Amino acid sequence: MSRNTCNRKQRWCTQVPLTPLLEGPDVEMQEYYEGNKKESSWEIIREWFKIQKSSVSPEGGSGRFSSPSSSSNSLAFGNGGNGGYYVSPAKRHDLRLLLGVLGCPLAPIPSLNFKNVKPDHNHMIKDNIPWETSTAYYIIQQYLAASGCLKSSKNGVKKKNMYVAGVVKMTCCETEVSSGKGVKTMGRSTSSGSSSNGENVMGCFVLWEMTPGMWSLELAVGGSKVLAGSDGKIVWRHTPWLGTHAAKGPQRPLRRLIQGLDPESTASLFANAQCLGEKRIGDEDCFVLKVAADREAVMERNEGPAKVIRHVLYGYFSQKSGLLVYLEDSHLTRVQAPLEASPKNNANEAIYWETTIGSSIGDYKDVDGLLIAHQGRTIATVFRFEEESMQHSRTRMEEIWRIDDVVFNVPGLSFDSFIPPADIFDNLPSP
Repeated sequence: MSRNTCNRKQRWCTQVPLTPLLEGPDVEMQEYYEGNKKESSWEIIREWFKIQKSSVSPEGGSGRFSSPSSSSNSLAFGNGGNGGYYVSPAKRHDLRLLLGVLGCPLAPIPSLNFKNVKPDHNHMIKDNIPWETSTAYYIIQQYLAASGCLKSSKNGVKKKNMYVAGVVKMTCCETEVSSGKGVKTMGRSTSSGSSSNGENVMGCFVLWEMTPGMWSLELAVGGSKVLAGSDGKIVWRHTPWLGTHAAKGPQRPLRRLIQGLDPESTASLFANAQCLGEKRIGDEDCFVLKVAADREAVMERNEGPAKVIRHVLYGYFSQKSGLLVYLEDSHLTRVQAPLEASPKNNANEAIYWETTIGSSIGDYKDVDGLLIAHQGRTIATVFRFEEESMQHSRTRMEEIWRIDDVVFNVPGLSFDSFIPPADIFDNLPSP
């Protein structure tokens, strides 16, 4: 895979109007290539669950994805269409949901400059700094030392930018639908946690990062490609079925970066964390740190009938190695149903969408003095429920990822490599 990817900017053209980016299921998942039918984003997700229910068929049925080898680059960064694959409508919705939830989610809060938030040990008692905060600070210091960041800083080695290439395997494992009287499950979990009826779709990605706060991601999976990035001020995403989207609210880092790829960004994210205590994850005894988006930041991400209730992130740091071994975040959104959509004409009826993403992180390897995670597994659950109903729907999906290449301080990478698409600026509101 060529490392001249940084020269690829501005090579697509889209006429799709700007819409906000929200975590969880893709908002506005309308069929742009099938009549451009305008529908509510959450109606589309509800339709996705209906499609899952109606498309269950015995193993070996028609309409499945062709899964290329993970080592093949035939998908990567080609056209944004289906790449020659036949994809049934149900499986196309599967892929869109996978990419919408697992493709490029953001962290709950902006990264802070860790150097500017260090508590002074001599004044901790006098200033009444909570035990949870001071303990979390020292756990993060241990993490920085274990990952090699402190040693690199003392030796005068500075990481200016980073290039990462890797492969992914995504699976939409199972869907559970409850009518209030019974529960129907489509797809069956195996003992390894994957689904016997789920379709594995292979893909690869290239990720570039430059401090402060600039990053660019290209992810190609199942014949579709997602592009996302940040110039330090604006976070955006582009998909072939939605066009270009700008993220509302404060500028936040890409979740993939804090999954063991960028220890400094991870430490900055947990700079004001609280220590909740200890918990065992697999064979590791871990310290649990928590950060959450404050109310003001959450309200900035509201859009129309969709109101973000909370977004919380938990980091599990090994007591033995000091490294991050598990990352979990939970994102809850409340969607107010329109009056005409309510069968009882109850204007207060609301639908809740809770997305939980948990990532196991491991296979740390030394790269120029820093320990970088080279492998992991992410499981996401999307849960839909209503305020005054026993009905709910839940779907589980999985991503297994592996890092093949990490390079620091790539020559020639500049600020121009992270310029957002032109239509972002055309549609941003005037100051």
